[in-house]
Amino acid sequence: MEGKEEDVRVGANKFPERQPIGTSAQTDKDYKEPPPAPLFEPGELSSWSFWRAGIAEFIATFLFLYITVLTVMGVKRAPNMCASVGIQGIAWAFGGMIFALVYCTAGISGGHINPAVTFGLFLARKLSLTRALFYIIMQCLGAICGAGVVKGFQPNPYQTLGGGANTVAHGYTKGSGLGAEIIGTFVLVYTVFSATDAKRSARDSHVPILAPLPIGFAVFLVHLATIPITGTGINPARSLGAAIIYNKDHAWDDHWIFWVGPFVGAALAALYHQLVIRAIPFKSSS
Repeated sequence: MEGKEEDVRVGANKFPERQPIGTSAQTDKDYKEPPPAPLFEPGELSSWSFWRAGIAEFIATFLFLYITVLTVMGVKRAPNMCASVGIQGIAWAFGGMIFALVYCTAGISGGHINPAVTFGLFLARKLSLTRALFYIIMQCLGAICGAGVVKGFQPNPYQTLGGGANTVAHGYTKGSGLGAEIIGTFVLVYTVFSATDAKRSARDSHVPILAPLPIGFAVFLVHLATIPITGTGINPARSLGAAIIYNKDHAWDDHWIFWVGPFVGAALAALYHQLVIRAIPFKSSS
């Protein structure tokens, strides 16, 4: 009887946890803060991996624009929303393609597919300025080619149905559109930082495998929220590609919003993650 009372008194403490979980599992032995990328890396230009990564960004952004703009055109051509995949289908096309493409290219280029993501990672010193500029150029070229192929398939409907170009919807101010783009990009880039955090990868082996899923899901959710406001940019290459191929005045009137908004949102997400979540500047150098 005395033994039973002892068991009840001790309870779960009688069998302490053998495998620590969560942050308690993190030790200095399994993780070291990666060094910041240099501002300029001249040696990259002579490396095949550098050019291969740029090509991967070009192809990924090309496929992204092709599938998503084609989906938008399908919805616009339908007599009503019920006869098409609707806004939900457009959001799934954008989020699903990001999920698939990040999964395919993460091991080659990091799977940015978005100048705002590249800009945010550059501010966090995750890649050099040389690589960041190269990625952004290749992403924009891929987006232009992707939208161009869609127009080639259906030139007349493409021009009459808006070409998938981003504009601020009637009833909303430019300030509202800018705010939606800033917040939407913040959600995306913050998710990218969290999903690809090296500290989490060191602690939880499944994190790198699952990283494309929350990133794609973030894109999906942001599109659900902001399609009625701006058509959802949160990706300057996507907005630029559609605007260049569509090339109507009203597509250019608000185009600055789809560069300023995403870049501001990406910068805020980078600062929040590095300064607040990771507190990197406040860590001791030891």
